[in-house]
Amino acid sequence: MRRTWTWPLDLPPEQLWPVLADTSRLNEAMGLPSYVLEETPQSNGTILRRGRTKLAGYMFQWEERPFEWIQGQYFRQDRIFSRGPFGRVGSAFHVEPKGQGSIIVCTIELESRSLVGQLIGGAFANHAAAGLHKRIRQAVAFVNGERPTMFELPAPRLPEGARDRAAALAEAIEQSPYGNGLGRRLCDYVLDAMASDLGRLRPKRLALEFGITQRPAIEACLSAVRAGLLTMKWELLCNNCRGAKFSTAALSELPRGAHCPSCNIDYERDFERNVELAFAPAPAIRPLMQGSYCLSGPMTTPHVPVQLLLAPGERRTISVELPAGPYRLRTLHPGAYADVDHEGGTAFPGLRVTARGVEAAEKGVPGQVTFSNEADFELAALIEDRRWTQDALTAPEVISLQAFRDLFAEATLRPGDEAAVGHVTLLFSDLRGSTALYERVGDAAAFNIVRDHFAFLAKIVRDHNGAVVKTIGDAVMASFGDPADAVMAAFAMQAQIADFNRCHGGDKADRHLAIKLGVHAGPSVMVSLNDRLDYFGSTVNMAARLQGQSQGGDIVLSEAVAYDPAVKPLLAIVPTRLESVDLKGFDSPVSFVRVLPAA
Repeated sequence: MRRTWTWPLDLPPEQLWPVLADTSRLNEAMGLPSYVLEETPQSNGTILRRGRTKLAGYMFQWEERPFEWIQGQYFRQDRIFSRGPFGRVGSAFHVEPKGQGSIIVCTIELESRSLVGQLIGGAFANHAAAGLHKRIRQAVAFVNGERPTMFELPAPRLPEGARDRAAALAEAIEQSPYGNGLGRRLCDYVLDAMASDLGRLRPKRLALEFGITQRPAIEACLSAVRAGLLTMKWELLCNNCRGAKFSTAALSELPRGAHCPSCNIDYERDFERNVELAFAPAPAIRPLMQGSYCLSGPMTTPHVPVQLLLAPGERRTISVELPAGPYRLRTLHPGAYADVDHEGGTAFPGLRVTARGVEAAEKGVPGQVTFSNEADFELAALIEDRRWTQDALTAPEVISLQAFRDLFAEATLRPGDEAAVGHVTLLFSDLRGSTALYERVGDAAAFNIVRDHFAFLAKIVRDHNGAVVKTIGDAVMASFGDPADAVMAAFAMQAQIADFNRCHGGDKADRHLAIKLGVHAGPSVMVSLNDRLDYFGSTVNMAARLQGQSQGGDIVLSEAVAYDPAVKPLLAIVPTRLESVDLKGFDSPVSFVRVLPAA
């Protein structure tokens, strides 16, 4: 049985696609149950995926065939059932532009495996299509600002007393220095949001939904873990599907690698790319069902714009416009792959697939790509964007936040473990003439001034998305994910030190402080030292040496920082001077940029 429906919608294809292709959220909104897949490697390297769930009194078991899609155009999938009234259920959705909106063509195909299936097949298809149409219209109305929520959902089933407990936790988050006034809003979200959005709560995405900047959302989530509303999950993402194939609550339990059963590959840990901190509701507040509502739809792997299921010997040419960027051509199962740097607006290479994997074939005409399966078995071939999503809160990012350092000081790597960090910006500060300060005003008074100066610097570091790694005597070492944040923090320190001096020394010049600052960026190694996360290596040494070149009131920047594209505009409006010096531990003279004190 095959039935087709056509639905006009008041939303262009590029805006409609993220709604339609998010099959997990649509299935949840439809009231379908979640499920878990059993993934079994086959002799040819492909993966056999079997699912099981119960619906409307029937137990269903099926083989989950790979989805295929072209982003913004269509997706389709088949399920082959071994238990239940149907033998096969196939669905396909095509999106076509029409005026300022779109048309969706929905097709459902059913093959029955019993008399019951024959009797209920038509009603089942009509009911499914009507439910989908209703939810899609709700989502379109939400995107167009015509309704406050995307879907009409029943209230989730919560443990007894969960809302009262959540209200108390909201108050605790509000009182936290890192709650940022988001405690009640975050609690409401945990209690009422879709399970699809909560199983892997990403604070950057939450910030977008709340209409706020990222740091307050991240800090509120960290505070919510400390309060007991959320749990944290250090996830090791697969390099291919980007799914979280290993998850642990403790950073010290994160392994150096993992296995992805979905892709049938082993992969290594890379702190900058595939270690993500995500969150989930505490089970006492909002328990979630195991599994997902759809485990392989297009929005599960949004970095894949094209995925095709090809029969042995099949050759297929598709029409697709891929924007400029780095791409990888590969199969869904393990094998050779080809990397392509596409200029955009030009012809894209074809994909020649053999039993070994994928090779880049000849380029066709612009706007068309040819897939050719020369293997003797069916397989899925795909084009993926090699760039990693900006939605992920990576390990280096969160470790460079003061909130994480303050709330989870005990979070360290396991003894003997270390993690390479490809890029971190380090700021070192010190006080000019601190020994003389102690002699002039006495130990007690000098100690109080120095202690307050630490708090003064720590606030500026936090305000600029950084974290104090440690203090050494009168010096501070701070880390930042972005060189521009570090430079703006340094500017703020020198600009505000006069106010600090007025508050703590008044007219007494002998109590005034002068700060020496050095900033450098580069690769480093993260280690656990003295029960805290620390950095080690030549980047640390360089940053410390550059701080030693500061005279007080100025800022010394390495060339790596000064010539960063985001830093250059900041330096264009301040007086600077290029200098060079021999530094201990470095073979050749080191050039740096000195930001001169304001006149």
